[in-house]
Formats: sequence, structure tokens, C-alpha cells
Amino acid sequence: MVAGNLWRWRNAVKEALERTAVVAKFLCLLHVTNNYICSPTLVYGPSMLPTLNLTGDVLLTEHITSRLGRVGLGDVVLVRSPENPRKTVTKRILGMEGDTVTFLVDPKNSDRCHTLVVPKGHVWIQGDNMYASNDSRHFGPVPYGLIQGKVLCRHLFLGPYGKLVEAALEQVPDLLIPIQF
Repeated sequence: MVAGNLWRWRNAVKEALERTAVVAKFLCLLHVTNNYICSPTLVYGPSMLPTLNLTGDVLLTEHITSRLGRVGLGDVVLVRSPENPRKTVTKRILGMEGDTVTFLVDPKNSDRCHTLVVPKGHVWIQGDNMYASNDSRHFGPVPYGLIQGKVLCRHLFLGPYGKLVEAALEQVPDLLIPIQF
């Protein structure tokens, strides 16, 4: 009788450990996928209008391209805010290192332009809605290391697929296109 109970307890413990191992493996896979491969991200705000909705969009963001240094002009990226490291912003890359960028300093109040060269190891980011975006025009070029990922598509599960890769610089006024020499 005692041997039978011991045998049942041993099997129950063995089954519990096997199930715990499966759950632990799944959580490890989820962590690696979410942090190093791709992740869903909820973004909201006026800075990327009309590309992204004011009330929020779910975006699929991949992290491999930015780690390999393969983001380029026109890509929509998630960037750790240079002003507040607890915040992540969604912007479009308008200038890579070495590019000359001309931009309106304060588009709401004046037509004054400023031109600068993006330094090595940095990118120039701006929101598509220049009137309501806190971007490189305010805090300057952003170090490449602050780029967290490249946006692949929006409305992953909530509606129609929205490719952002094709939506390049056509939505941005000519003044904001980097000048290449």
C-alpha cells in the first residue's frame, strides 16, 4: 500500500516537472522572440499622422534589421527617446550619417530653415506630421543605438494589413527630404 502511494506521488511529481519544463521553454521562446526578433507594439499620438492613427495602432516591429545596421531612409522605426529614456517614439528616418538635412525650425510660426550634416553613428528622425511632432528638429540627430526596431506593418490582428515599407517620403514635404551630395 505504501509502495503504491509512493509510486503515484513519484509519477505526479514527474508529470508536474515535465509540464513546468514545457511552460519554461515556451516562456523563454516568447522572451527571445519578443525582445530580439519581433514584437507587437501599441503606438498612439499625432506625430505620425496620416500614416498612423491618432487613437492608436498595433504595429509589428522587427528588431533584427536595426541590430544589423540595415535601416534606411524612409523607414518607420521605434526609437528610445533621447529626452526621456522611459519613453519610446515612432518616427521616420529622413537622414543617415553624412546626409545634409534641411528642415523648418518652427513650422507653426515661421519659414526659417536650418541645414546640417548628420554626424557619424546618428540618424535624423521626424514625424510625418511636422506641426505636432517632437523629433530631431528639437533634440538633434539621434544615436543609432537608440533605434529599437523597424516597423513592418500595422493592424496586425485588429484589421486590414497596412504596409509602411512602401509609404516612404512621398507624404513628407520637399523641404524635409535630405539633400545628397
